[in-house]
This record gives sequence, structure tokens and C-alpha cells, in this order.
Amino acid sequence: MTFDAVSAKPLAGWRVLVPRGGPWGDSVAADLRARGATPIIAPMINFAPSADTAGLLEAIRRLGEGRYDWLTVTSATTVDVLSSYGAVIPASTRVAAVGETTAAALAAAGYRADIVPSEDNSARGLLGEWTTATAGAADLRVLTLRSEIAKPILTEGLKRLGHRVDSVVAYRTVGVPVADSVVAAVRAGAISAILVTSGSVAEQMQLQLSPIPETTLVAAIGPQTAKDAERLGLRVDLIAAERSAASLIAALVARAAPG
Repeated sequence: MTFDAVSAKPLAGWRVLVPRGGPWGDSVAADLRARGATPIIAPMINFAPSADTAGLLEAIRRLGEGRYDWLTVTSATTVDVLSSYGAVIPASTRVAAVGETTAAALAAAGYRADIVPSEDNSARGLLGEWTTATAGAADLRVLTLRSEIAKPILTEGLKRLGHRVDSVVAYRTVGVPVADSVVAAVRAGAISAILVTSGSVAEQMQLQLSPIPETTLVAAIGPQTAKDAERLGLRVDLIAAERSAASLIAALVARAAPG
């Protein structure tokens, strides 16, 4: 293979495990293919309905009617929930995404993100930049969607800033068994790299795929995900510079570079 071919397809020969499906997983898989890799999409987590499905449906109805000034989205899974229910986000409602991964998931599902934290891709980061991003607007009507286990950091912070907030549990995270063939490929060292995109994904990897061979690169999407993974006993070899799929893939490309 020539140098030009290597530079055009830097991940040629790599088999990369993508642990999420849906629009986000498809988008990441396409980006990996463009760089020469063979993606293996093996969703390891999914969402289950929240205990208050009626409350979620009512919130989605109100959202579609334009009752909210802002919607906050704190995970790609929340985007999956919105998409699965056919949620409509009117032009009058602005959308705050907690980070680049969530923003990318919104775009892939046909939604938009009006603001994303510039540095700290977390609920705290979004809260810290909220006043500046909204030009100090007061008494906003905000819908915050979150997982059942998420701490209501953003909800409580927005309330302290004087906004009217409806906090709704959008989903419960559940593990998804991966195919036996995927488990066998990982344990045989036939997978070049595994992408770790959240603490929930890390938990399932530790439960379903361990022990992961030392020859398989375990790449985390950001420092917090890396900490969550290591706390669960999962080895992390590489951490993306930014909490985004693009940065994660760039980190793989950098590691694959000769020399």
C-alpha cells in the first residue's frame, strides 16, 4: 500500500466495535468506513420506557405545540427517545445540547442544536454557560429531559436562575446482549478497537466482553467516560481530546499513524 493510500485510508485493516445503534451509530460507522475501517455495530445499551410514560407523552405534546422556549438534551439516548416518539421541535423552541456527541445525534435524527457548551461538555458545563448563551433572558420556559438515574443538576440550576422548568424522565437505560459472534471476535483479539461512549456502555462491556485482550485498543469518548470505565474495572487505552465522535475517530487515526 502506498503512502497516499495510507493517508487517505488511515484505518485500513482496522475492525472497530461501535457500541451504539440508531442514527448516531450509523453516522459513526460511515465516518469509520470513510477512513478505511470496518465498523461492527453492536448496540450494548437501549432505552426502556420511563415509569411515567403518560408524563413524557404530555411533555412531547406540549413541546410540539411550542409551549417551551428551550429544550435541553443531555444524551444521544434522549435523542433516540425523541425520534422514536416522532417528537416535533418547533422553530420557536431553541435546543441546548450538553455536548458535541449529543449535538451530532440531534443532527443525525433531523433535529438541531442551537447551543453546545464550548469547553465542559456536561450538565454543569451547560449550566455554567447558560446565562451568556441566552443573553441573560429571564423567566424562560424550559423542558429538561433526562434518564431515570441522572442527577437533576441542570434542572435545579435552571430553577435557581429563575426559569420555569418542567423536568421529565425520558427513559431508563437497559443493557442489550451482544451477539455471541461479537463476543467471540473480541476475546479472540479480532477487534482492533472498541469505542466507549458512556459509563452505561462501559458497564455492559465489562459485563459482556471481559477480559478484553491487551491488543485491542479501548478508546473512551472523554475524561468522564474514561473515569467511569476505569471505576468499573474496564481498561482505557485512549481518551478523545474532545467529547465528540469526530474527536474519538481522530484519536484512532492518530494512534494508527506510522511512527
